[in-house]
Amino acid sequence: MVPRLTTALTGPLLELERTFLDRATEIEQWFRAQWQEHTPPFYCSVDLRNAGFKLAPVDTNLFPGGFNNLNPAFLPLCVQAAMTAIEKICPDAKNLLLIPENHTRNQFYLMNVATLATILNRTGLNVRIGTLIADIQAPTPLALPDGQTLLLEPLKRLNGRLGLEDFDPCAILLNNDLSAGVPAILKDLHEQTVIPPLHAGWHIRRKSRHFAAYDRVVGDFAQAMGIDPWLINPYFAVCGRVNFQERQGEECLATNVDAVLTRVKAKYAQYGVKEQPFVIVKADAGTYGMGIMTVRDASEVRGLNRKQRNKMAVGKEGLQVTEVIIQEGVHTHETIDNHTAEPVVYMIDRYVVGGFYRVNTERGRDENLNAPGMRFQPLAFDYGCSLPDPEGAPDDAPNRFFAYGVVARLALWAAAVELELTAPPLEVA
Repeated sequence: MVPRLTTALTGPLLELERTFLDRATEIEQWFRAQWQEHTPPFYCSVDLRNAGFKLAPVDTNLFPGGFNNLNPAFLPLCVQAAMTAIEKICPDAKNLLLIPENHTRNQFYLMNVATLATILNRTGLNVRIGTLIADIQAPTPLALPDGQTLLLEPLKRLNGRLGLEDFDPCAILLNNDLSAGVPAILKDLHEQTVIPPLHAGWHIRRKSRHFAAYDRVVGDFAQAMGIDPWLINPYFAVCGRVNFQERQGEECLATNVDAVLTRVKAKYAQYGVKEQPFVIVKADAGTYGMGIMTVRDASEVRGLNRKQRNKMAVGKEGLQVTEVIIQEGVHTHETIDNHTAEPVVYMIDRYVVGGFYRVNTERGRDENLNAPGMRFQPLAFDYGCSLPDPEGAPDDAPNRFFAYGVVARLALWAAAVELELTAPPLEVA
C-alpha cells in the first residue's frame, strides 16, 4: 500500500499510469512474490523523473539522508515499517547504535539524524548516536534549528563488539555511506548486525551495477505487465578508466554518449516524442550531486575546459573520479511554483513510507536538481494509507503516487538483488 498524497501535480494522462491502475492487484501480488525470495534493504530512497511519457528512477540511495523532509504525518507509517525491519534483523533488540555521516556543520543533515533516531526510538529501541569523528572524545551535544539537541558520542570497541560507554547494541545502523572506505573499528564485529551491510557502501557499490540489476528486474516486471520496459527504465553505459584532469577516457565517453543517445532517439521516434534527448554523465560511485553534467551531443565531452574537468574529477570525500556512468536523461515535467521539481520516494523495508519533491529554482527540466538552489517540498497525507482509486483519472493524487511507489519499489527490489550479487562470501548466508 502506498500513502495517499495530496500534493500531486497535474500532468498528461499517462498510458503507463493507466496500466498500473488497471493491474494494481496483480502488481501487489507480484511484489509479494518477489519479497519471498529477496530481502529488501533496511531503508532506501529513490529519485524519480516523470517526463510525461516516461517515469524512471535516476538514483537509488541506500543511506538516505532526508527523513527530516518527510511530512510529520508519515511518522506512524515509518515507525510501523521500521518495526517490521528490526524484527527481521534482531527480534530481541533493545539497543541500537546509529552512526551518521561526519557532517556536524550541516544542520539539515543533523535534523535527518534526529528524525531517524525518533523513528527508531518509537519502535521500542534505546537509540544512541555514535560518531566516527576522531576529534570527538567525549559526549558532544549539538543544537538543532528546531530546539532539539543531538548528542554525539565517541565509539568504543571491546571484545570485538562496537558500542558506547555503558551501551552494548544488538544492531548498528549506518547512515554513513562509507565513501572513503570501511573504518577499522567497523570491521570483523562479533555477533553484531551492521545495517545496511558494509558492502552497500560506495567504496564497493557502483551505480552501473545497480542499474544492471534494475534492468533485469524491470525486464521481468514489464513482461509480466505487458509494457515496454523502456517506459520505466533509463538506458545507460559505463566508462571504467577515466581521468578528467589528464583528459584520459574522453573517446570512451564520446563513444558511449553517442551510443546511448542513438538508442534514445530511436525510442523518441517510436513514441513520437519531440523533446531533445540528453544523457547525464556522473561518477559511478557517490552522492551529493557531485561530478555530474548534462550532455546533448558526444562532441560536448571532447576537449572539456578546465572548469568542467575540475567539476567532474572529484567526488565526495575528495576522492578521484575514475569511473562514470552515462545514463539516459529523463526530462521532468513536474513543477512547483513554476520551478523544476522531481519526486523522491522513501522506503523502510518493503514499504513506501513517504516522500518529498526536490525543487530547484536554478535548474532546468533536463538538468540535475541535486545542486545549489534546491529545496524540499514535503508530500502530505490525505488519509493515512490508501490503495489507488480505480475510478479516478491516472494522474489523480492517489494514482499518480501509486505509480511513483511502483517504480520506486522496483528500484528497491533491484537494490536487494544488487546487494545479493555483491555480498562477500561470508555474508551470503
